[in-house]
Amino acid sequence: MKYINETAKYLNKKGFLNPEIGIILGTGLGQLIDKVEVIKEVSYNHIPNFPTATVEFHKGKLIYGTIEDKTAVIMQGRFHLYEGYDLLDVTFPVRVMHQLGIKKLLVSNAAGAINLNYNKGELMLIDDHINLQGGSPLAYKGISQFGNIFVDMSCPYDKEMSNAMLDIAKSENIILHKGVYASVLGPQLETRAEYRYLKTIGADAVGMSTVPEVIVANHLNIPVIAVSVLTDECDPDHLEPVNIKDILETAAKAEPHMVTLFCELIKNF
Repeated sequence: MKYINETAKYLNKKGFLNPEIGIILGTGLGQLIDKVEVIKEVSYNHIPNFPTATVEFHKGKLIYGTIEDKTAVIMQGRFHLYEGYDLLDVTFPVRVMHQLGIKKLLVSNAAGAINLNYNKGELMLIDDHINLQGGSPLAYKGISQFGNIFVDMSCPYDKEMSNAMLDIAKSENIILHKGVYASVLGPQLETRAEYRYLKTIGADAVGMSTVPEVIVANHLNIPVIAVSVLTDECDPDHLEPVNIKDILETAAKAEPHMVTLFCELIKNF
């Protein structure tokens, strides 16, 4: 708690005051910033107690500004277990944003489509998830000071925001699937057998993030919603070597639809 308060106090002094919304932008997903009237921004490596993004396509900035007339604090780049951090590090920014005062959390990520009815370049609203990262951000000594650690996860993604986003997608003619996201450790991509396993256990998409942040949001009683940009199709019978450049290009092409969904949702809060 000491470190969270210290970080929040530093950001308050920098002008991060009373944000209404927290936003976490995933791999290759930074175009939303173009819609933000930026008031302040700070590099992660200048923020006390903050981890530092080590992945080259993650920007590593915390941004404060207005979007659709709402104040927001935005993570441009997130942290992953595969970078060598633990689950407390990965979720530390969510706890800081909560301390700053956010009332809702919006999360995005890039993911592979396990459900072969979904196409590369489309979006998936996460309705439920499977945690395959081998741990919990609540399984640490002292976490109970933030509230009951036995958090109910029967409905981890906010129904009201989810339904609103589905309505927005329909009105904007945006393909928005609804499905189950499996979160794995990474950083290696999955084998053919692993893709078959993920499909068998009910996953529609797979990625290496999001679930820890969502667990902590539920622990803190922050309504949360998450959207995956589907950057590749994970067909084990026709699997081709991964192309990171292609994944990032697909994310960039699909991102405007995600930006529209986020902006319209924020407008209607």
